[in-house]
Amino acid sequence: MNIKQAKEEIKHTVEAYLSKDTMGEYVIPAIRQRPILLMGPPGIGKTQIMEQVARECRIGLVAYTITHHTRQSAVGLPFIREEEYDGKTYSVTEYTMSEIIASIYRKRKESGLTEGILFIDEINCVSETLAPTMLQFLQCKTFGNQAVPKGWVIVAAGNPPEYNKSVRDFDMVTLDRVRYMQIEADYSVWREYAKENQVHGAILSYLALRPKNFYRVETDVDGMKFVTARGWEDLSSLMKVYEHRKIPVDESVIREYLHHEDVAEDAASYFELYRKYQDDYGIHDILSGEVAPEIYARLDAAGFDERLCVVNLLLDALSGYFKRTAGEKYIADAWFAFLKNFRSRVEAEESPKKCYEFLLAEKEAQVRRELAGGLYTKETAEFERYLLKQLAEHVPAEDLSPKESFEWARKGFAAQTAGLEKTEHKTEEVLEYAFDFMEQAFENGQEMVIFVTELTLDTNAVLYLAEHGCGRYLKYKEELLIGTKRTRLLEELER
Repeated sequence: MNIKQAKEEIKHTVEAYLSKDTMGEYVIPAIRQRPILLMGPPGIGKTQIMEQVARECRIGLVAYTITHHTRQSAVGLPFIREEEYDGKTYSVTEYTMSEIIASIYRKRKESGLTEGILFIDEINCVSETLAPTMLQFLQCKTFGNQAVPKGWVIVAAGNPPEYNKSVRDFDMVTLDRVRYMQIEADYSVWREYAKENQVHGAILSYLALRPKNFYRVETDVDGMKFVTARGWEDLSSLMKVYEHRKIPVDESVIREYLHHEDVAEDAASYFELYRKYQDDYGIHDILSGEVAPEIYARLDAAGFDERLCVVNLLLDALSGYFKRTAGEKYIADAWFAFLKNFRSRVEAEESPKKCYEFLLAEKEAQVRRELAGGLYTKETAEFERYLLKQLAEHVPAEDLSPKESFEWARKGFAAQTAGLEKTEHKTEEVLEYAFDFMEQAFENGQEMVIFVTELTLDTNAVLYLAEHGCGRYLKYKEELLIGTKRTRLLEELER
């Protein structure tokens, strides 16, 4: 199965394992809650889907790469205590709590989340001394004499032996106690994830043309050559920072992430063209409705790679507008919810100021808990911090009436909604200019299919289009993405 299918299956498993009966007891007892064992190539996103499942189910996540641990840190350290049996005192060996088990209790204390996922990565790459402990963990859900707390679902992951010389095989007894899932790399699934997480546009554009270079593992006389999904994503993060600081990303840098000489060389050449086309075609001018006639003439004579690159540059620029709109809307919605709560309570309070400060303190505590629980993405965490800062700047004065206090508190919100409306209008404008350009340059060609398809895969774009609509998007979606024409064109792209 691919990583998306695995995510859905893990999510269903978590929901089933955490289901309770009318007495508050888990429907499936702990002894029947088989740990999930994911086995697949490195760098395909096993850890990321654990984070996604935990956020979507609103439960905690404690993740460990077990190769970093010794037997003592996993099991606990021995100590001697005195016990009396049949009138005699004996020295008995006990163990301190496992670091891993302690981390679960710490997560519960910090986040208030009593249920979660314990994720152990690289479980089949442990040392000789730790191997029996890992088998005991999968079979009995314990580290040493400490059990994993109730309500925590165990998920483990490992790599097949062809990717790692240090792996150990699991015996039948162990495999008979786990839910075994074999994961494979799948570019189409990763592309959805990559767009949602703003992987650099140049990488997405390159892989749209060279999907076979997404994940490659080969061995020749010089050793192993490989490219993984993790490599592309980490390279993307570096490229964004380097570009912001005006540091060149050359082939030598790319080779540090893509350990396949041919792919690294090919990607470096394409990234250079991507930057060149960005300047040559004036993407900003296109989104301002100011397209020079020679641009269309050049596209008519251009090869498919160049034409597709321009489409992806356009999509990358549009994605920024959709992202800004989604972010401002998130803040506005959360701010509105806070003010609505304040208005419903302020009339009944002696001090509107203290009421506001109490609600703000509640909001701050909620954000701290949810940050500790890992329930925010990086972006939503930034939005929440920004909102808290804004709320703190709009505390009403002590001498204001309830009505005056509410009016004071909503001043910042009014500015936020005005900014949101301006951003939404700008996004609508650039989207229309983008369609003007696409119609003039490509009409109903396969470039338009790609353009509309990629809009459909952009989460922020979908949210915007669902609320505001776009006649031409719906028109081309119906005409080009339904039926055999779409299938035929996408098959041509795959070749």
